[in-house]
Amino acid sequence: MDWKNLYKDRIVSAKEAVQVIKSGDRVFLTGNVSVPHKLLDALVENAPNVQDVEICQALTVGGSDYVLPEMEGHLRVNTMFISGNIREAVHSGRADFTPVLLSEFPLLFKNGHLPLDVAIIHVSLPDDHGFCSLGVEVGLTKTASESAKIIIAEVNEQMPRTLGDAFIHVGRLNYIHPVNYPISEMAMGSGKPSPVVEKMASHIAELIPDGATMQMGIGAVPDAVLKHLYNKKDLGVHTELFSDGVIDLVEAGVLTNAEKTLHQGKILAGFVIGTKRLYDWVDDNPLIEMRRTEYVNDPFVIAQNDKMVAINSAIEIDLTGQVCADSIGPKLYSGVGGQLDFIYGASRSKGGVPIIALPSDTTTSSGKRFSRITGMLKQGAGVVTTRNHVHYVVTEYGVADLYGKTIRQRAQALIGIAHPDFRADLKKEAQALNYI
Repeated sequence: MDWKNLYKDRIVSAKEAVQVIKSGDRVFLTGNVSVPHKLLDALVENAPNVQDVEICQALTVGGSDYVLPEMEGHLRVNTMFISGNIREAVHSGRADFTPVLLSEFPLLFKNGHLPLDVAIIHVSLPDDHGFCSLGVEVGLTKTASESAKIIIAEVNEQMPRTLGDAFIHVGRLNYIHPVNYPISEMAMGSGKPSPVVEKMASHIAELIPDGATMQMGIGAVPDAVLKHLYNKKDLGVHTELFSDGVIDLVEAGVLTNAEKTLHQGKILAGFVIGTKRLYDWVDDNPLIEMRRTEYVNDPFVIAQNDKMVAINSAIEIDLTGQVCADSIGPKLYSGVGGQLDFIYGASRSKGGVPIIALPSDTTTSSGKRFSRITGMLKQGAGVVTTRNHVHYVVTEYGVADLYGKTIRQRAQALIGIAHPDFRADLKKEAQALNYI
């Protein structure tokens, strides 16, 4: 059958599409800014008709109706990264959290650890050959969609057609729901960075050599770093995600990807998050190579890039170099994400620069101020990057190179980049712990 007729035959309403999801099914939900909102709304509306449907996901941008208390017994989220919209549900026990490296997330489905009944995905219009692009979220979705028995797709006229390992044929889509609405936007780094972030970005930029290949996580610091790189030459990108900031560096001739040792000439990524400007820019852009996360985030793939720079954040770090980035004490906050994948990959790279960046101190909503560099991590805190993996730690007060250093040297270096108001207390803690 001609793919166009196949496409027409499989068009259904959102309500009809989600009715194929039965009680006890495990469902993959594509995420980031690619959340298929119409299908998700229909799933919530149909929730009273099903029991014990498990929704597997990572970070999702959007509402939280599908984890409201009234969904209990009907829909239950199992997330591998705790995004803000479901954090309260995880904390209250209405949603589950599965710790897993982002590089291994899709393999849970592929290798049968979490067999999928249904995948709900969000794609572009088909091209002349009947292939839809997964658009702004390829990394986590490609393998999951191939692993599911049934695929339900929102086909969005406004989804950009990204290139690379990004395509799925109409023949694989069991149920098609055409839509036409803008992709969710998140303006990353559009405002003026704080003085603390600005200083951190300046220190990080000094560590980045010409010809480096970069990974940038989510947050103010990676975005601010990009603005400090206009004096660099022939930078490249190999990252799980990127945002609008790379466009200006490409147009300025700084980000050429010319000296990459892997996928030379290409920006390699799993997904993008940004504004319409970014989505228009990545549309049918041969510079962009979208790949599966189990490839993009594989430390042994990452390490093949010479001068690999990884920039990641932390909640706190102790004086031995243990990095907590996923919890506040025992209270789960996010997840490992791609931090360890890229920190380890960059550390194995020839000339690699693995960086953990965090402000020296913070103030809670109750007004309590404390150091982000601590004698010991909070009780119950999760170690994302171990003391054995950590290399560079950056605060607004400078850079501490911990690799190959003794505990005494590490403690001294970290105290040196802590906020001055806390250095005396940290020194006392270090002495009490026999670190110095």
